[in-house]
Amino acid sequence: MFQSVIDYFTSIDPILAALYASLFTWFLTALGASFVFMFKTMNRTVLDGMLGFTGGVMVAASFWSLLAPAIEMTGGEGFAKVIPAAFGFFLGALFIFGIDKVLPHLHINFKVTEGIKSPWQRTTLLVSAITLHNIPEGLAVGVLFGGVAAGIPEASIAGAVTLAIGIGIQNFPEGIAVAMPLRRMGMSRWKSFMYGQSSALVEPVAAVLGAFAVTFFTPILPYALAFAAGAMIFVVVEEVIPETQQDKNTDIATLGFVGGFIVMMVLDVALS
Repeated sequence: MFQSVIDYFTSIDPILAALYASLFTWFLTALGASFVFMFKTMNRTVLDGMLGFTGGVMVAASFWSLLAPAIEMTGGEGFAKVIPAAFGFFLGALFIFGIDKVLPHLHINFKVTEGIKSPWQRTTLLVSAITLHNIPEGLAVGVLFGGVAAGIPEASIAGAVTLAIGIGIQNFPEGIAVAMPLRRMGMSRWKSFMYGQSSALVEPVAAVLGAFAVTFFTPILPYALAFAAGAMIFVVVEEVIPETQQDKNTDIATLGFVGGFIVMMVLDVALS
């Protein structure tokens, strides 16, 4: 079945493939958010474990799917070979750092709003926080498909599809993580679902932009891959991990992180 998926994505335009792949990751976010139609609350331990899993997938994807290929496709030896990846990684982290300081958002387990002061409601701030997570995820998928379009040997359809599958898997608990708190706050099931799924709508946009950028400016691919990795790592360290450490479920969250890392590592090595 996986080979059939690869064959299909190989047969279409890579930029269109990036759109389809990122719509898949959005769909799994929506699927997670749909749990509000079945449950009003979710055990905090389970939610922290899921968020830990999300962080593990993102860290593993950052290395196996993004940083390692970025270094491999860079010519030269020693410092020259790793400088593009290091520079791109730093820029990616700096990019999300800047957005984090400007975009008003509120994390699930925190009471203090981050970013500039805003009259936005708490619900909008919660969705904004998860949207921040999804920008580098969509960008990562798009950049890999853009590399395929540019004919870079180290960028493969299998690798891009595998990354999309991993991102989609970790988007499922993210959908739950947005929708459930909103439902618990008294919002209707339908509105909770709509807010939950909308947090991932930025992924197709970021994916298409990333694919276009790499397609037309092929030399930036190593930088772009590392940029996406740096953005994802910043999100994990600054956003995801602290969210899981506020209750008494730190061990569960840590085990979830390990599990997520293993799943993404196995997917990347076995399928791509």
